[in-house]
Amino acid sequence: MDNLVFASATNLAHAIREKEVSSVEVIEAHLKRIDEVNPKINAIAQRLDETALTQARAADEALAKGEIKGPLHGVPFTCKDALEVEGIICAVGTTGRANYLPKQTATVVTRMRDAGGIHLAKTNVPECSCTFECDNLVYGRTNNPYDLERTSAGSSGGEAALIASGGTPVGIGSDAGGSIRMPAHFCGIAGIKPSVGRVPRTGHWPEFKGSLDWLAHVGPMARYVEDLALTLPLLSGEDEIDPFIINMPLGNPKEVDVGSLRVAFFTDNGIRPAREDTAAIVTAAAKALEEAGCTVEETCPEVYKQTGDIYNDIYRGEGGARIRRILEEAGTTEYSPLNESEQDNQDQLLTGAEYCRLLEKWDDYRYAMLAFMRERDVIICPTNVGPAVPHGTSFDRYPDFYYTFPENLTGYPAVVVRCGTSAEGLPIGVQVVAKRWRDDIALAVAGFLEGEMEGWQPPPL
Repeated sequence: MDNLVFASATNLAHAIREKEVSSVEVIEAHLKRIDEVNPKINAIAQRLDETALTQARAADEALAKGEIKGPLHGVPFTCKDALEVEGIICAVGTTGRANYLPKQTATVVTRMRDAGGIHLAKTNVPECSCTFECDNLVYGRTNNPYDLERTSAGSSGGEAALIASGGTPVGIGSDAGGSIRMPAHFCGIAGIKPSVGRVPRTGHWPEFKGSLDWLAHVGPMARYVEDLALTLPLLSGEDEIDPFIINMPLGNPKEVDVGSLRVAFFTDNGIRPAREDTAAIVTAAAKALEEAGCTVEETCPEVYKQTGDIYNDIYRGEGGARIRRILEEAGTTEYSPLNESEQDNQDQLLTGAEYCRLLEKWDDYRYAMLAFMRERDVIICPTNVGPAVPHGTSFDRYPDFYYTFPENLTGYPAVVVRCGTSAEGLPIGVQVVAKRWRDDIALAVAGFLEGEMEGWQPPPL
């Protein structure tokens, strides 16, 4: 195979099985690529070179005997540093955990290994995965591979930057407000926030409990949509640890008739309209679907105007008590500057009565979205007002990020796929949203748009 580091995980798996290339060759190529790009993007928290090479040799020896471990046999993968792996430092960007060695391995990492995947590295996150920029006092700042002066977003920003740069074909992120989808958008790759209840969060730190349980998801990220479709089934289903996960069937995206779908699209969520170039690309994506036979209408759910108020009250209505407790339990006494504002939200502290009303408003939001989706199969919309922003400016533009919050409030699956390029030459991803449990539809439409429009493009590193 030519250019192993830019091949899809699907094609790498096939090439290894057919003995066109060895797993050792694949792993060595990716480690070399990491040597080349990581000094520029600083996406890696922990490298697992020797373990990966040992596992690659074992994979090649097994294949020589006719043994195939699974659909990812011999293929490298990575994960964000919020996912614990036994015996490997899991700092999650906070100084109190700088040398913390977990005693468990996240379910999703175990499932990737069981499918034959070879764990190559853990990638950088914001402190405690709490902000939209990957910068912390343990590993420093991750840079966007398309413009090093811009952020790769958070909290799965190290993962997205490494995938975009060819350091790994596929990885695992998490998303409680856009933390898979925003990095995918900023870094020009594909990522899916699955339906709530599909993929276990076991082994993720901080844990998602209480009011945050419904918001939080774990899912795959890759350069190509076909790799999301390959890995999501491997990650899905009960692990008998995470009590919120059920064994809901997952449809095959290849069996979806894209041309028969009812599509809603919009470029203005009623809070912040998308930039002109972003709006043009979203509109072009809707046009491509219409030309394929879809019924397309331009309309935005009216309830989206409430998104920021509801989401922010859920996350901040306790006045910052959660993040302060997490940092205290971690033993952190020196905080990342990006985390300072998260710890002092006393002005947003809700009374008990206000919090009860908030939960009712959240239910009303979900009722409204169920009514909206009765007449539609898919929503096409921006991922953000614009492309990747300069380092340190996310908080100044916080409402720009509200385009990803609705799917955490509803639990609907959402895929981001690159469909165009901004005026500055930066990636622009389009967000594809489907009804709960119809991850197959979201993936099918994203795959269609990837083929019709731009898809991933190599960064200028």
